[in-house]
Amino acid sequence: MLDAQSQPTDGYSPTLAATMQTYSVRLKPGQDLKKALESIVKQERIGAGAVLTCVGSLTDVTLRLANQESATVWKGHFEIVSLVGTLSTDGSHVHLSVSDSTGRTIGGHLLDGCIVYTTAELVIGIMPELIYAREPDPTFGYHELVIRKRKRK
Repeated sequence: MLDAQSQPTDGYSPTLAATMQTYSVRLKPGQDLKKALESIVKQERIGAGAVLTCVGSLTDVTLRLANQESATVWKGHFEIVSLVGTLSTDGSHVHLSVSDSTGRTIGGHLLDGCIVYTTAELVIGIMPELIYAREPDPTFGYHELVIRKRKRK
């Protein structure tokens, strides 16, 4: 296993192992999915987490699609078929996929404005020994994931 200071020679980022704890949450009708996730991250002071699973439904969907600058909004009834991402008080990165009544599926970056229809049942994994940070990556200039061991107090 590499530590966070090691420089890999084969192109991948350093890998750090950690134990996991979980939180189970049910969001109710009318809640904003992204705002609720952000609230959980802030309230629980999550330094390193991941969305393990989410099922539910939405009435409004707001996503930033691949290689697009602005948001796209859909209105109707949608099933959540996937919600994945990394969570941190230093910045989260979450993708959402939803399907409509015909099975057409769309996905992209989760934005504010995804409103719960009947429920959103979330399981979030927390790695207390790690910290996820977002720092500029020189390749494209985006703030990308940096994984560090949490310093013991």
